[in-house]
Amino acid sequence: MTAPTLLIRDLHLGFKTYGGLVEVLHGISLHIGQGERVALVGESGSGKSVTARLVIGLLQMMRGARVSGLLQFEGRNLEKLSAAERHALRGTRMSMIFQDPTSSLNPIYTVGAQFQEVLRRAAPAIDRAAAMEKAARLLDEVLIPDPARVLASYPFQLSGGMNQRVMIAMALANEPSLLIADEPGTALDVTVQAQTLRLMRDVVERHGTSVLFISHNLGVVREFADRVYVIYKGRIVEQARTADLFENPRHPYTQALMRAIPRVTGGGLPEIEEESERFLEPLVVHEGCGEPGGMA
Repeated sequence: MTAPTLLIRDLHLGFKTYGGLVEVLHGISLHIGQGERVALVGESGSGKSVTARLVIGLLQMMRGARVSGLLQFEGRNLEKLSAAERHALRGTRMSMIFQDPTSSLNPIYTVGAQFQEVLRRAAPAIDRAAAMEKAARLLDEVLIPDPARVLASYPFQLSGGMNQRVMIAMALANEPSLLIADEPGTALDVTVQAQTLRLMRDVVERHGTSVLFISHNLGVVREFADRVYVIYKGRIVEQARTADLFENPRHPYTQALMRAIPRVTGGGLPEIEEESERFLEPLVVHEGCGEPGGMA
C-alpha cells in the first residue's frame, strides 16, 4: 500500500506554564491520501490551526511546547528531521495558505519580488527573467488578468480577492505534494470567497496536490473536501466521507454544528452548549474512513 501524503497518529501538544503543562491537543489522528482533499472542521479554539502549524513545523520551536505522537509526511517522520531538513520542506514539498492574504504578503516588496523568493526556495539558481516568466504562468492559471501588471504591483494595490489568488499561485509555485489551507477565504466577502475556493479546488485537482483544509464553514467544506474530520476541544470526534457526514452526522457535536448552519428560512441559530458531556462521547468513524492498514 502506498504511504499517505500525511499521517498523524496520537498527536499531543501541550505548553509548559507556571501552573504546569496545559494540553491543547489530545491524541489527534488523521491521514490524507495522495491527491486527496481533507477538511478539519470545528469552532474557533477547537485546535484546527495549531494542528496545521504543527504539521508545517511552526510550533515545535516555541519555548515551552511539548509535542508527542507521530507526524509522518511522505513516509518520513517529521519529528526526527533536523530543523534544517524541516525548513527545506517548507515552501517546496509542503506549503501553507494563511487566513488573511494581505497580511501574509510583504507590503514593501512587489508581488514579482516575492514570487522570485518563493521560486528560489526550490531552484536557488533561477534568474529573474525565468522566475518572472514562471510567475506569470502561475498567475494566469489562477485566472488573474494582466499578470505583468500584478507582478509589478505591491500587495496594497490589489484587492483582497486578487491577493488571495496570488497566495494560491505562490503556494503551488514549487509543486508541493501537500497544501495546508487555513481558513483561506475568511477575510473575503462571501461571493469572492466562493469564487476563490472553487478556483483553488480546480487548480489542486490539476496538480494532484493533497490538501489539509482548515475551516469552521461547513458549507464551504461540503463543496471542497473529499473527507472530513470534526474536532472538538483538541479531540477528533467524527471522521467520514463528506457526503456521508452531511447525510448522517452521528456524533452529538457534529449534529450541533449542523443545526447551527444558517438557513434561508430565517429564525435564530441554536447555541452550541458549553462544556457539554455529550460532546465528549467516543470517536465516530464512518465505514471506509479508518486509518490505512499497515502504516507505521
